[in-house]
Amino acid sequence: MTVFLNFENVTVQYPIYNSRSMSLRNQLIRIGTGGMIESEAGHVQLVTALKNVSFKIRQGDAVGLIGHNGAGKTTMLRTMAGVYTPNSGRVTKSGRIATLLDLSAGMDPELSGYENITRISTLLGLSTAQIQANVKDIEEFTELGNFLQLPVRTYSSGMTMRLLFAIATSTKPDILLVDEMFNTGDTAFREQAKRRMEELIRSVGVFVFASHDTKSVKTYCKRFFFLEHGTAMEIDAKDVDKAIVHAPKPNAKKAAQA
Repeated sequence: MTVFLNFENVTVQYPIYNSRSMSLRNQLIRIGTGGMIESEAGHVQLVTALKNVSFKIRQGDAVGLIGHNGAGKTTMLRTMAGVYTPNSGRVTKSGRIATLLDLSAGMDPELSGYENITRISTLLGLSTAQIQANVKDIEEFTELGNFLQLPVRTYSSGMTMRLLFAIATSTKPDILLVDEMFNTGDTAFREQAKRRMEELIRSVGVFVFASHDTKSVKTYCKRFFFLEHGTAMEIDAKDVDKAIVHAPKPNAKKAAQA
């Protein structure tokens, strides 16, 4: 099977209710979302988080998404994952997708660690057999021992992060989508998580990583998309650092041309 992930003129918009008022409020909405306020009907405004975005990601690609807060990076990842449905355009993909976006999604603090392994893994699309096969690996990575039998609400934040990260990285996807994953937990955990992530990245067909850390982006990725107010431009590796401060120079290519 050939793994790929394509966007064709994809637009994603959010409705903002009861925001029709002062121009200052409109400006705050724009800053907060990073998108463009496209239209207004009554008390509803539409913020365009992605606008006519096109690109082709092929098997073997490792793609970094960069841009300021609210530029659309997380929206793009969630659209890739199928969490968001485009208002227009088309997303086509081949291969099983795994995401490291909001790791706490699906967790029930009243359930035990083992029960949450089953619950979250099921939400990630794993079969019962796959979940059972992953339990030992999760046990060893978390080093939680008998705590896995206790409700997660009794865990420290560090213990909870270990469990969530172990579950999320136990799957063997074709396409891996990651949002700012390397800056969580204490130093020891970050090093352990980094090694585990590097092993996972090497095993996947397509890797997409959104981050403000340009050093990490350049370490793990070979292609780079700069996002600004819902638009996406592919830039060269040498332009990654300055793109965070300035818009891409004329040599930036439209992602659609990739």
